Amino acid sequence: MTAIEIINKSLIIIFSVCYFYQFIYLIISLLPSKKEEYNDKLNKYAILIAARNEEKVIGNLLNSIQNQNYPHDSYDIYVCADNCTDNTAAIAQKYGAIVYERNNKQQIGKGYVLNYILQKIKEQNKKYSAYIVFDADNILDTNFLKEINRVYNRGYKIITSYRNSKNYGDNWISAGYGLWYLHESGQLSAARMRIKSSCSVNGTGFMFSQEILDKCGNWKFFLLTEDIEFSVYNITRGEKIGYAKKAILFDEQPTEFKQSFHQRLRWSKGYLQVLQKYGIDLISGMFRGSFSCYDMLMNIAPAAILSFISVIANILAFVYGNSDKNSLIQLCCSGYLTLFIIGLTTTITQWKQIYCSDIKKIFYMFTFPFFMLTYIPISLVALFTKVKWTPIEHNRNLNLKEIKEK
Repeated sequence: MTAIEIINKSLIIIFSVCYFYQFIYLIISLLPSKKEEYNDKLNKYAILIAARNEEKVIGNLLNSIQNQNYPHDSYDIYVCADNCTDNTAAIAQKYGAIVYERNNKQQIGKGYVLNYILQKIKEQNKKYSAYIVFDADNILDTNFLKEINRVYNRGYKIITSYRNSKNYGDNWISAGYGLWYLHESGQLSAARMRIKSSCSVNGTGFMFSQEILDKCGNWKFFLLTEDIEFSVYNITRGEKIGYAKKAILFDEQPTEFKQSFHQRLRWSKGYLQVLQKYGIDLISGMFRGSFSCYDMLMNIAPAAILSFISVIANILAFVYGNSDKNSLIQLCCSGYLTLFIIGLTTTITQWKQIYCSDIKKIFYMFTFPFFMLTYIPISLVALFTKVKWTPIEHNRNLNLKEIKEK
C-alpha cells in the first residue's frame, strides 16, 4: 500500500468517524413526531430587516409579514435601508415599516446593520419580548410568527426556522443551495430538537429574546458569518437554540456560479474566523460533555481541513510521481456517494416542500454532490485570500402563491 493510498483511506475513515452521527440524525428525523403541547400566549416582537438596494423584492416580504396569522399589534417592523441608492426606504415606508437610513461605508455587513437597528430601538425605549431577523428577499408562510411564538413559549430563547427556496428549480446552483437548506432544516435541526441538543442560526428567519440580547451585552457579532458567530457564542455558554419546524420561509438562491463563489467564499472565510475566535471554547465545551459544542465544531472545521489535507497530499503525490490513481478514484467516489445519499434522503423526505417539477427534483439529486464539492476549491481560496462582505443582488419578485404554483 502506497503512502498516498494510506493517507486517502485514513481521511475517509476520519471523515466517517467525525460525521457518522449525522446519519443517526437522519434516522431520528424520520421517527414519528410527538404531539406537542402548545401555549399560544401572545408575545410582542420587533422584526428586523437589513436591506441594501432591495426595491425589487422587499415589498413581497413586507406584504407576507402583514398577512401573518398573528395580531398586528403584537409586532413592529423595522427596516434599515443600508447604503441604499434605490427606493428601498420609500417602499418600506409605504408598507408601514419603521425605516432607518444608514450610510456607513466603513462598517459593512449585516452584523453592523442589526446592531444599528437595535441601538435605535433602545434609544426610543421600545420594549419587546424578542426580535426576529429576516433578509429582504424572504417570503413568509402565513403562520410563521404564530409557530415561532409557540416554540418561544416552550422556553427557547433563540429559535431558527424551516428555510425553503423561492427558486429551487432555476438551475443546479439554486437547487444545490436549496437542497442543503432543506437538509439542515428537515433533518439536522429536526433531529437536534428531538434529542434536545442545540440547533444553529442560519442567516435568516431566526429569533432571539431580549434576555439573550442582555446576556450578550447588546449585539456584538460582526464577523463575515455573524449568524454562526452568534450561534457559537451562545452554545459555548450553554444556551440551547430551538427549531420551529412549522415556521417556514422562502428565500432567493444565487443562480450564477461567480456570485455563488463569492458568497460561499465569504462563508468559508467566516467559518475560519469563527474557528479562530471560538475554537478553544468549543473544544473546551466538548470535553466538558457538551454534544452541542462537538456538533457545532464539526459544522465549521473538519470538512474543510480534511479536504485541504487531501488536495495537498494528492497534488504532492502527483508531482513526485507517487500518485495512486485507484486510491484517488476511490476518494472521489466516496465523497460523491456520501453527498448523493444526503441529497437523496433529503429529496425523498422533503419532496412535498420542493416547488419544481418532479424531473428536476430527481435530476438535482445527482448534481447536488458536484455543488457541494465546489466548496473544496472555495475553502482553499479562503485560506489565503482577504475577503470582504459584498451584497447579493435579488431579482425574483414572487409572492407565496406564485412560489407554490411552480
